[in-house]
Amino acid sequence: MLVLLTITSLSYGQSARKQRKADEATKAWRYEIECVGIGKDGTYLIKVWSYSKNPTIATTQAKKNAVHGIIFKGFSGGGQGCTPQRPLASNPNLEDEKADFFEPFFEEGGRYMKFVSESSDGNVDASDRVKVGKEYKIGVVVSVHKDALRKDLEAAGIIRGLSSGF
Repeated sequence: MLVLLTITSLSYGQSARKQRKADEATKAWRYEIECVGIGKDGTYLIKVWSYSKNPTIATTQAKKNAVHGIIFKGFSGGGQGCTPQRPLASNPNLEDEKADFFEPFFEEGGRYMKFVSESSDGNVDASDRVKVGKEYKIGVVVSVHKDALRKDLEAAGIIRGLSSGF
């Protein structure tokens, strides 16, 4: 029984340590976003390029990066009918000013997960896995439910509604 508890706690410690490393890497918010097509009404279909020394971490952090990008970066137009999209937040300091909201929002399993889904089946195409120096640049296609995300941020008082005027 003691051996089982020790093995379980060791494996939990390793996975918790890996998650902390992944979250630390994500805090730098190093990613790129490109539009890959038109999603259903109220969604963006985008490819997120995430960077990490571990390709698995880059893949798992893609959803978090996608939601962050829709809120704070936006993206340029591209193929298949894509048009440039501005970020939902117009204040470049909003993330720091509302840290009490965004830190739990972006923690592992946080509220950001309600607004994003992976469009691929978890597999990364070989052309979307690029070795750059000592890191990997991994491209993952995700769908972000931007209308629901906007409504949630408006309801929380984080961003102003479209009808609130200028």
